[in-house]
Amino acid sequence: MTVHFIGAGPGAADLITVRGRDLIRRSPVVLYAGSLVPPGIVAEAPREARVIDTAPMNLDQIIDEMKTADEAGHDVARVHSGDPALYGAIAEQMRRLDALGIAYDVTPGVPAYAAAAAALGTELTLPGVSQTVILTRTSVRSSGMPAGEDLGTLGRSGATLAIHLSINNLGPVVRELTPHYGADCPVAVACRVSWPDEKIIRATLADIRDKVKAANITRTALILVGRVLGAGDFDDSRLYAADHHHVLRPPNAKSRNREKG
Repeated sequence: MTVHFIGAGPGAADLITVRGRDLIRRSPVVLYAGSLVPPGIVAEAPREARVIDTAPMNLDQIIDEMKTADEAGHDVARVHSGDPALYGAIAEQMRRLDALGIAYDVTPGVPAYAAAAAALGTELTLPGVSQTVILTRTSVRSSGMPAGEDLGTLGRSGATLAIHLSINNLGPVVRELTPHYGADCPVAVACRVSWPDEKIIRATLADIRDKVKAANITRTALILVGRVLGAGDFDDSRLYAADHHHVLRPPNAKSRNREKG
């Protein structure tokens, strides 16, 4: 028996990995976060499977379901939204399973920031603009942020920021980042990205709050901040430059002559 922690992806049922889908299809027990995992993914479970929405359950109750499945010799598909490595709350579940001697594995999923970048049609790392993406959040009702991980500190890097679980903290986000990025810095808010009711808002730090308020977005949204979101003037990557050679693209005679000349 194994508990399979599975990343369901950002929302669209066809953005789950093939491995994740196949594990759900053959698991007699499926535990899923009902508010964030689309029905189409859970529908892949066997007809006779025990399928449980864990949204109203606490950690003890979830672990009890896993223990019961273990005693019956049934695999469990534990389905989380996005990628379970990011704000997935799987670490405390795995710690309990370690103590109980119950086997588990993890199948990654498409994270929300990747789906948001795809919806925006943008790359989050551009030569000469930003080569770093910081995945973070702010403290609202959830666990506090460790020292040195506040937005004021992270913002000094100028990196592209993907700020999770913080749409209700948008005011402080704007106040902390404006001194470092400038009021004209592009911002995008991706709400329920890849779901049928997806909303994408493009703005700047100066006007993002008004636009989000007008759209009545209060949950399930990712905030992206950075100059890459509005950059049109950036250097081409060296990866495909004609004079950039590597083991799979050695210099030919013409390029050698150009380099000598």
